[in-house]
Amino acid sequence: MEVQETRVQTDRVLTIPNILSMARLVGVPVFLWLILWPVFGGPNCDVWALVVLMLSGISDYLDGKLARRWNQISKLGRLLDPAADRLYILSTLVGLTWREILPLWLTGLLLARELMLLVMVGILRRHGYPPPQVNFLGKAATFNLMYAFPLLLLSGSSGWLGSLAAIFGWAFAGWGTTLYWWAGILYVVQVRRLVRADSQAD
Repeated sequence: MEVQETRVQTDRVLTIPNILSMARLVGVPVFLWLILWPVFGGPNCDVWALVVLMLSGISDYLDGKLARRWNQISKLGRLLDPAADRLYILSTLVGLTWREILPLWLTGLLLARELMLLVMVGILRRHGYPPPQVNFLGKAATFNLMYAFPLLLLSGSSGWLGSLAAIFGWAFAGWGTTLYWWAGILYVVQVRRLVRADSQAD
């Protein structure tokens, strides 16, 4: 089901929600650098990478909540929020796959979904439509994956902590991947309906 937003949008750029989204975007290369540093001979910075990922999750929750509460929903914010979500997912996939924490098949499955959505956005643009709005399933999938990734990162630890993190990490990864593809299929159905309505109108 698509999230319907009835509040008036603003063209303001420097709002608190937008600043939070921009900070999340700045955190993407920082997170990727921290998680890949051991691969290039640097110290293990997984704890700091987890801190950046945790702060990203908090800001993801706050930017949407504050935008609605303070009537600061903006066109820029509607672009920044999903962009930050996708970039964090992509950077985490790159980092964890490079570290051999994530298997290639799971990375390929998630990247295939992103490629499918990219094709759908191109089709919408050809018909004069903006990218589809984030739906509830898409947000739920992102939250599951954002829980899964740090847990899977912790799963490399020895002892009970690593074992527990692996169990819950793979559970969140399974749910997140399933919901991610479910949301993607709903996007495809939505695009198909719009394109069909457009062709019938002509």
